[in-house]
Amino acid sequence: MENKKYVYLFSEGNARMRNLLGGKGANLAEMTNLGIPVPQGFTISTEACIKYYEDEKNVSDDIIIQINKAIQEIEKITCKRFGNSDNPLLLSVRSGARVSMPGMMDTILNLGLNDITVEKIVKLTNNIRFAYDSYRRFIQMFSDVVMGIEKRKFEDLIDKAKEEKKVKFDTELDENDLKKLVVQYKKLYAEEIGKPFPEDPKDQLIESVTAVFRSWNNPRAIVYRRLNDIPGEWGTAVNVQTMVFGNMGNTSGTGVAFTRNPATGENKIFGEYLINAQGEDVVAGIRTPQPITKLKEDSPQCYEEFINIAHSLENHYKDMQDMEFTIEQGKLYFLQTRNGKRTAQAALKIAVDMVNEGSLTKEEAILKVEPKQLETLLHPAFDTDEIKKATCIAKGLPASPGAACGKVYFTAEDAKEQHEKGEKVVLVRLETSPEDIEGMVAAEGILTVRGGMTSHAAVVARGMGTCCVAGCGKINIDEEKKVFQVGGKQYSEGDYISLDGSTGNVYGEAIKTTLPEISGDFEIFMKWADDIKKLQVRTNADTPKEAAEAVKFGAKGIGLCRTEHMFFEEDRIPAVREMIVATTVEQRKKALDKLLPMQKKDFIGIYEAMEGKPVTIRFLDPPLHEFLPSEEEDIRALSKEMGISFDELKITVASLHEFNPMMGHRGCRLTVSYPEIAQMQTTAIIEAALEVNKRKGFNIVPEIMIPLVGEIKELKFVKDIVLKTANEIIDKSGEKLKYSVGTMIEIPRAALTADEIAKEAEFFSFGTNDLTQMTFGFSRDDAGKFLDDYYENKIYEFDPFEKLDQIGVGKLVKIAAELGKKTRPDIHLGICGEHGGDPSSVEFCHNVGLDYVSCSPFRVPLARLAAAQAQVKNPR
Repeated sequence: MENKKYVYLFSEGNARMRNLLGGKGANLAEMTNLGIPVPQGFTISTEACIKYYEDEKNVSDDIIIQINKAIQEIEKITCKRFGNSDNPLLLSVRSGARVSMPGMMDTILNLGLNDITVEKIVKLTNNIRFAYDSYRRFIQMFSDVVMGIEKRKFEDLIDKAKEEKKVKFDTELDENDLKKLVVQYKKLYAEEIGKPFPEDPKDQLIESVTAVFRSWNNPRAIVYRRLNDIPGEWGTAVNVQTMVFGNMGNTSGTGVAFTRNPATGENKIFGEYLINAQGEDVVAGIRTPQPITKLKEDSPQCYEEFINIAHSLENHYKDMQDMEFTIEQGKLYFLQTRNGKRTAQAALKIAVDMVNEGSLTKEEAILKVEPKQLETLLHPAFDTDEIKKATCIAKGLPASPGAACGKVYFTAEDAKEQHEKGEKVVLVRLETSPEDIEGMVAAEGILTVRGGMTSHAAVVARGMGTCCVAGCGKINIDEEKKVFQVGGKQYSEGDYISLDGSTGNVYGEAIKTTLPEISGDFEIFMKWADDIKKLQVRTNADTPKEAAEAVKFGAKGIGLCRTEHMFFEEDRIPAVREMIVATTVEQRKKALDKLLPMQKKDFIGIYEAMEGKPVTIRFLDPPLHEFLPSEEEDIRALSKEMGISFDELKITVASLHEFNPMMGHRGCRLTVSYPEIAQMQTTAIIEAALEVNKRKGFNIVPEIMIPLVGEIKELKFVKDIVLKTANEIIDKSGEKLKYSVGTMIEIPRAALTADEIAKEAEFFSFGTNDLTQMTFGFSRDDAGKFLDDYYENKIYEFDPFEKLDQIGVGKLVKIAAELGKKTRPDIHLGICGEHGGDPSSVEFCHNVGLDYVSCSPFRVPLARLAAAQAQVKNPR
């Protein structure tokens, strides 16, 4: 049988082979086919990465044979030889997953250099400085990426060399300085690893390919995948490409550019480049680059060619492109193109503009915006009056828009730790690196001293929707002492600062923020989404204020109104506690009579805020002990307040204690024990609807949801109480009012017997928080203690409470939906767990035929867009 193919020359691939070649490899192949100047090379497929892990982290012999064959083909194309020849072939090795993961995995440049080939390069180029600059870079990258030697140790050596020579930039070191650095670097390598730096280019290559495969499962990549719903089973491809050099003097350079502005969406080439540099210099932010427009002065011919290719790539891919390029002695090469990461504002503007330009249909445009990005548009901006009074202490580059205010922290670890304690933090770094990902996620904003608009900090922050100010050179950081100085003033860890990611301004104080207005491109784009989607989007709201907020964000109803949240308010909790400690039905009814007008008032406010849109109200759900204190001191104080003996109250509290309260006396079980609770809540729901309909002319149809049902007889018992109470009130009023009674499917047994339950339930609302908890068999309140271990050991890739487990929990949802429809074809189906605001879960809900999803108010736009995207991908 013929061996499986794992290695593809760029000329053998195309853009449709993304799953096999990864995004970068597929795009390099596509550009090659389009005739764009791409340094030739080959891609080692994602399947080879999967095989590497199956083979217990070994690159198999058949893959190595195919790599060597591909090298021979590249040698023919380039007329260079890989190894110790007179015309050495040097390579770059880069990762390339199916979807862009900027900065999350590893790259090695200048591979193939050793003590022999470096001299061959000197002879060929007559440029000693270039050859040894490339060699020292390769040693550092190989040592860091492949062997795990801390990058800082090499940076300390080059910083020392600059200090001794009294120069600021790497480019000011001459050939002798670089030769010395090569010796020092190799000595450091030997000390750290215990053996000399590898001289055989073939060994260097296989070690580097192995390192890229290994980087697929490095901690920062795993965190990034979890944040962006990227499955671990995909693996990464490896792209091996002929080196072209931007560090060959002043006719060479390197840069990163976008076909449109990734921060604003403006239809204008946006980018930066450095003369006499290699790619990592721009991305790492070691030197502050020049705007791409300066290339027009430095090399008009290259600039014109670049602009023409950039426009043709955008037209070809029908999306804003993020491109890396190198100019080697006046010749332009494209190293990469991909759909560019952009801010939410830019994403909307680009989508709307491209429809208006005729480049995209509305359906295509809908797929160009990441739903999670929309959340960033709804987050605070600085209060206009406050910002006028504030003093700007420094200005950097406006790398990712938005406003951020928080306490200064200088390491990713500290930022994460303080965030977990509830602090708002701003991460301040000399420059960020991929290792900082968790601190960047935890931060309200990111401030860096070095780096440009395409540095690691800028690209990652934009992708996450986090405010970022980069390249703020006026700031002087002492990372050891955890302070920074600017304008003669010192700011220490824990001090407040504020960042404006739209202007680049830094303020040395806390500034109040306000919520943004929703209009312009956002409004146009969301109207398209609403016209396309079939799945309705409701909100989870417990107060009139939340309901009004959700309507503003486009909610078409309330999918979950939790009545117990109303009971915790200061003026209500005494009556709730009175109900709990009651020893007779009469005493309990007396307490409930006090709660009735308060509950009714809540529902009136919510109905009015929703302006006649559907409202699903869930009966009291939590166990009663949650309303009572547990500490002896608090029990004593409450006994005095309630006028009952301490001993009596203590006995009541003890009697309500449950070993597993989440599976205890709660939900519909409370009504089975205390029917009068359901009577009071039904009365409040129905009377409020009648009153608002009469006064406002609405046609409210209350939806009464009975929680935690696992048996049809339970549902019938509670439903009979609801029907009796509601019908008596409606008959007495002389008005007409329709209402429906349904249940929350949150117990696996309910899902499996949904055909039975549908005989009584007019609607199902999937409570996927509890359904997940009961299906997995662990508490969502405690899972955080061990989930990190599960991620580390590749048992779970994501938190099943954030993203719906479609294999297990999803199967129960699908079964229940199908069984429910079988019994009652017109049954109304929705989801109201936290998953209702997760894009992949929304798509799942669309695909299994639910009618609506319900989520928190701020996630409503996200769910609307996810629902529209689901319809475009899978029309129904």
